[in-house]
Amino acid sequence: MFDALRDLLDGVTNWAFTAALQPLLYELGLMAWEEEALNWLGFVVFGLLQVAVVYAICRPLEAWRPVEPRAESGKIRTDIVYTLLARLGLLPLLAFVLLSGVGIWLNAALADLGWVPPSLESALPWLRDHQFVAFLLYVAILDLGEYWRHRLQHSLPWWWALHSIHHAQTQMTFWTDDRNHVIDDLIGALWLGGLALAIGVPPEQFPLIVLLLRLAEALSHANLRLSFGRIGERLVVSPRFHRLHHGVLSAGQTGRNYAVLLPVWDWIFGTADWKRDAFPETGDPEAPEALVSGGWWRQQVVGARRMWAALRGREAEATPRGAAAGRRA
Repeated sequence: MFDALRDLLDGVTNWAFTAALQPLLYELGLMAWEEEALNWLGFVVFGLLQVAVVYAICRPLEAWRPVEPRAESGKIRTDIVYTLLARLGLLPLLAFVLLSGVGIWLNAALADLGWVPPSLESALPWLRDHQFVAFLLYVAILDLGEYWRHRLQHSLPWWWALHSIHHAQTQMTFWTDDRNHVIDDLIGALWLGGLALAIGVPPEQFPLIVLLLRLAEALSHANLRLSFGRIGERLVVSPRFHRLHHGVLSAGQTGRNYAVLLPVWDWIFGTADWKRDAFPETGDPEAPEALVSGGWWRQQVVGARRMWAALRGREAEATPRGAAAGRRA
């Protein structure tokens, strides 16, 4: 399964490169960038796969049992722009520009030091004969890392200044998953990729893990009146479980239900809210209007300014919005 997905991605990438991108590079006299362009195209192809899978699953479900009408189409279109830029354009391009060659340099440096990255298989040799079990363990560990990244997004003032863009959406759909500041997205990519490297996730398994987490996040943001039941809600994050996290009373440091895939982390660390049949209105009542209804560029600019204010220690903008509201109450 892991090799099949990797072969599929490689095959589509190589075909698209040979058919379209390589001739363009030749015409422009940029063949010196051939290898880098191929790597960048791999990001785009994988992003296209993610968008296609998420749309095919989540859009029919939203049409089946919506929580609320899709009345604010402008806000949804902004979220679609976020998704297309993050999955097909801007983020892969930034990753290419900023990170090209870093992996090669890092591997060479570690090899010179004689350090071999650890892995679950080296700690638990029996896992080599049980690749699916190893895959599930890697998913659980990375999901735990994502839980704590999410907690920090809400608790660190400068990070909340960025993440509040995500929570300002009052018309939440599965597109909302990618409604993030580009700096926040880059931190997230480095966080997940760094943790995967640290625990030795096999390269052939990593794309499938990313696809699984991406689908889980998109489904949890969907405009979908769906609960997984008393038992299921404690096994997998549902749209109801995560909507409580996006409710108007759950911004800033007062957040709950941080998990991406496995609610067990919220249960262990005391942040779970199992309230049944609750589908609250979403949004951050204290977010600036630009973060609520502004376009992509406007939100990026305002988010960056708010982050800079937080780093400079300006309390009015540095404090997470939910915490400030709680003090005034």
